[in-house]
Amino acid sequence: MFRSFSRRFLAVGMAALIAWHTLQVAAQAQSEDSYALSRYLMVERDIVREGIRNPAVIKAVRTVPRHLFVTRQYRQGAYFDQALPIGHQQTISAPFIVAYMTETLDPQPTDRVLEIGTGSGYQAAILSGLVKDVYTIEIVEALGKNAAKVLNDLKYPNVHARIGDGYQGWPEQAPFDKIIVTCSPESVPRPLIDQLSEGGKMIIPLGERYEQVFYMFEKQHGQLVKTQLLPTLFVPMIGVAEDNRLVKPDPRRPEIHNGGFEIHDEANTRPVGWHYQRQLVLETEAAPEGTSFVTFRNHDPGRSAQALQAMVLDGRLISTVKISLQVRGSKILNGEGAGKAALVLQCYDADRNPMPVEMLGPWEGTFEWKTVTKTIVVPEKAREAILRVGLNGAVGRLSVDNVRLAGQPK
Repeated sequence: MFRSFSRRFLAVGMAALIAWHTLQVAAQAQSEDSYALSRYLMVERDIVREGIRNPAVIKAVRTVPRHLFVTRQYRQGAYFDQALPIGHQQTISAPFIVAYMTETLDPQPTDRVLEIGTGSGYQAAILSGLVKDVYTIEIVEALGKNAAKVLNDLKYPNVHARIGDGYQGWPEQAPFDKIIVTCSPESVPRPLIDQLSEGGKMIIPLGERYEQVFYMFEKQHGQLVKTQLLPTLFVPMIGVAEDNRLVKPDPRRPEIHNGGFEIHDEANTRPVGWHYQRQLVLETEAAPEGTSFVTFRNHDPGRSAQALQAMVLDGRLISTVKISLQVRGSKILNGEGAGKAALVLQCYDADRNPMPVEMLGPWEGTFEWKTVTKTIVVPEKAREAILRVGLNGAVGRLSVDNVRLAGQPK
């Protein structure tokens, strides 16, 4: 017993020593970079804790100054796990998504990588220290020029940027060992298939405008072998890809897809239509509606437990939306700020700037299934929205089913 206690005491002591040391390192870096501690904490909270394991990728996210790739208006939010507007209806991806795509691509020091959608330049900067060369293309000229300047000023010499339609790739520099696409077409552009080397890998978000899935493609004997990954959400690949899009959202009929969680992915573990799923379990027994529902569980205050869905929501066409859902709670304890069990509707304007949020909830304690309904006025400047449901940082257990949204035309 004494030996067991001693081992536990030693383990706790060692853990405390390691934690103290890492915080000292972070604090030292903070004196050189006012955002270093925020970046370090973000990596531990949103990158490592959520499953990223590649040490080189973790180091890159811990090193690259994300705050220098966003506008000053949003700089204080640079080290939260969220996408941010960068102008011209474009965004910088959330840090976890950047880390996830990078790790999944399995970057090697000898790789030549093609990136479609430079955006802010942040993804290219993350890749810079992991591969031989990064070739990145941006269709929006102002964004492309700004990203090239930031990358040059921060001394990422192996990143080569150009303005152009990423649909066409970069044939003069092909073939590429890896291709990473940070905008969403409906299907894989043929030029990118041709420019991927034999044995090469491509990660790309494919699907409809507000409902996409990451796919990994590997080129084997000249053909692409497909692996389905996580559901996700990206801005569209504008240019030829968007001109050729067959399925487009109807701005006069905003709606929730798979609000009853009845449609599942290939592994039968995730509901389709919902992205950024965290600490979610798909359940198929005793659903209040249909055969399935989801349950969010969290024991760590502040940790995300959520699912998101995006939609077109045009305030020029829709005056109000009525949202309803069924919820059940067990021992829910809410935190401060956004850390509350709730459904949140976040609207965005034409430049994807966030607007004030609306909430159903918060819910607390233990309660059986109940129906919650609210009618929300849609701001005139709204053009799209993201609905987020879950514990959102609260602890306990929240079950959700039958999420519905109906718009009232003007």
